[in-house]
Amino acid sequence: MRLSELKNAGRSPSLPLSIPLADAAGPAELQLLSLLRVLPGQRYVGAGVWRGRPVLAKLLVGGKAARHFQRELDGVRLLAAQGLTTPLLLADGLKDGEGGWLLFDFLEGAESLGDAWKQVEHLPVLADEQSAVLAEALGAIGQLHSKGLWQEDLHLDNLLRHGGQLYLIDGAGICAETAGKPLSQQKVLENLGVFFAQLPKSLEPFTEELLVYYLLGNGEHALPMEALQKQIDKVRRWRLKDFLIKVGRECTLFSVQRGAFGLRAIRREEEAAMLPVLEQADALLDQGHLYKTGGAASVGKVDVAGRTLLVKRYNIKGFAHWLKRFWRPSRAWHSWREGNRLAFLGIATPKPLALLEKRFLWLRSRAYLVTEYLPGPDIIERFAPYVDSGEAPQAELQALDHLFAELIRERISHGDFKGHNLFWQQDRWALIDLDSMRQHGSVSSFAPAYARDRARFMRNWPESSALYRVIDQRLPKDISSAA
Repeated sequence: MRLSELKNAGRSPSLPLSIPLADAAGPAELQLLSLLRVLPGQRYVGAGVWRGRPVLAKLLVGGKAARHFQRELDGVRLLAAQGLTTPLLLADGLKDGEGGWLLFDFLEGAESLGDAWKQVEHLPVLADEQSAVLAEALGAIGQLHSKGLWQEDLHLDNLLRHGGQLYLIDGAGICAETAGKPLSQQKVLENLGVFFAQLPKSLEPFTEELLVYYLLGNGEHALPMEALQKQIDKVRRWRLKDFLIKVGRECTLFSVQRGAFGLRAIRREEEAAMLPVLEQADALLDQGHLYKTGGAASVGKVDVAGRTLLVKRYNIKGFAHWLKRFWRPSRAWHSWREGNRLAFLGIATPKPLALLEKRFLWLRSRAYLVTEYLPGPDIIERFAPYVDSGEAPQAELQALDHLFAELIRERISHGDFKGHNLFWQQDRWALIDLDSMRQHGSVSSFAPAYARDRARFMRNWPESSALYRVIDQRLPKDISSAA
């Protein structure tokens, strides 16, 4: 296959591929054996063989190929010129009408710090194993900054462990202020804001402690915590906004098809499993265990290929109901977006897996939402033995405190905070039924919504009960008392 033909190869071209390329030594075939990252029609990154040597190939095609090639090449050269550890560039080239290529030494068995973090993220906050991963990352970032460089797309997957060394990769994101001289304080704060914004919120109280690892690599500036926190908050807001756009767009994370006769969105890694579920959603509901049927929604637990899922169908009750629903986003779409919002923010909820909106000439009708199934009890069942005594387990009360604190911090109102919408799962309270959930843009909007949520939540138990009094004393009466 010619390099230019990759432009039309889609997301999953058939492998292996033989692609003729050339360097100073003459033409040779690149045998592309696997793909690691794909941006269809623009960028294909994978492992292969070149002149008998294993390589990591970055192949750039389409109308932006020349610009992307030059950015990657410039970044790689900046890293090498400043003596920073990065994979050796073996060959590169750019050909009009074809595209660009960069072939790097393949680091066999390398592990990204992103993968290393996934292995330890379940541990208690800032456990030694977590500290070790973050220390490596911040040390490398400090060294990068000390040389006047920064990584625009700064995240743990752009740092690779191999042979006892840490390698910086992804030259396209490498920028220079004044190469060879330490970055200015403002650039340091901006770039560290990008890094810390991607870490779990639970680590936020330890930002100053973690900065010690950075200062070992670059102690050029004092770093005011208030200014750094402003940068972190700014990046977090941007990342959430960008992510919520992606949940309805074809991208690396989501497979999305949108047209006059339907909208279908699936988490990319779940696509093969979810397509048959959406195709037979009605039959699965008929055969499954129904929690709710008829009316505006039907909800059921279904088993598919040995996996238990929850399917929710949003019904159209009649012509009058259709007139109210066809012109606006479905409740399935709203739940899909808000479920992904909670997951992004680290607030427990069943993982949203797939969405289907049926349409006729863009006019919406039935819609379906598929999520993970939560087997745990809801809070009504979990706290039933303690209504009279009020002696609910401290771990579960503290988890409830934590959930409310998270919702207040993010200005999120649920809209239907009955006990059957709160499930105990893996030592956390998980929110379900997100049809009315909202993240508010202002305190003035959020305050009355929080008051309604709290009042509805407290109605789960008799006001005269001991449990009511215990919970009422713990939960903030209003958002000002949560400060």
